[in-house]
Amino acid sequence: MARIPYFIPPAIACLALSACMQSPDCFRQDVFCAALVTDTLGIKDHGINQDAWAGLQQASTHGSTDHIANIESVGARDYEKNIAYFADKGYDLIITAGVGMRDETLQAADRYPDSVFISINQDQREARPNLIPISFAEDQMGFLAGALAARLTKTGVVAGVCETSGIDSLWRYCEGFRAGAEHINGDIKVLIAYRDDGDREKLFIDEAWGYENANKLIFRGADVIFAAGGATGQGALRAATEAAIPAIGTERDQAAALGESGSGVVTSILGRTSFEVQEVMRLMKDGNVPEPRRGQFWYVSLSQKFPESLKNEMDSMLFELWIGEIKTNVTLKKP
Repeated sequence: MARIPYFIPPAIACLALSACMQSPDCFRQDVFCAALVTDTLGIKDHGINQDAWAGLQQASTHGSTDHIANIESVGARDYEKNIAYFADKGYDLIITAGVGMRDETLQAADRYPDSVFISINQDQREARPNLIPISFAEDQMGFLAGALAARLTKTGVVAGVCETSGIDSLWRYCEGFRAGAEHINGDIKVLIAYRDDGDREKLFIDEAWGYENANKLIFRGADVIFAAGGATGQGALRAATEAAIPAIGTERDQAAALGESGSGVVTSILGRTSFEVQEVMRLMKDGNVPEPRRGQFWYVSLSQKFPESLKNEMDSMLFELWIGEIKTNVTLKKP
């Protein structure tokens, strides 16, 4: 299949790339090149971009690749050309991170059959022989958050704020949260707000909606807030901090990402992206073709103000979710 040419001025490419050194000839059979294209959050997002890059760095240290690089996307319009930049240079493996690049990654897999693509957290609905999706069990991540919220609440009311339920992964987060809270306490009241009627242009960036709806749920008695959905979810976490109630994040280390405005975030539940990237690289080095992966996850350590018994309970539940001893009963797709 003919490759579609793209032109990126050398000066711009040099500024965007992680290193402006002379790249090796990635078309050579004896040179394995791997690259990361970030979404607009950049390489220091305290989330999947940063963790994916750490995984590539570790893989390079362990000899799984000969050369690594990254490009940070400034806007969504950069995704296609940034992916193409590496593909046109013969990179063997190209990683894209974040749901916003789902379509561009699928199209690139068709356009560049000689490159292998890893898509992280993109809920790919179509398979390609050169596309390896890495996803995480959002229902289980939400379940753990719900169980923790049920242990922290004093009012018996907890709430989840999520982007549109029209995106299955977001629906799994909040319905998993509901299931986890009810697993701990069958009498708990769980309030869920989805941004189902919002402006499509503000998908994942409607911080004002997240902030406003979290405040509505707090007014209704919720004293623990869980949030998912990019900046939309971060708005809810900010509202929880202002209300001086505990908040639980996901997708990123939200306390680190938000700084002082996220001081109410007691933990965030994240996919182990670095580990999964290294595993795929190891398998490829050994000559194996990795299958789509459902990765493990972990949570950012709870602060010392919480009892050791609570941390131990969360650790045990995390393991039981991993091995399937606890079932969330949340379906992959919204009914």
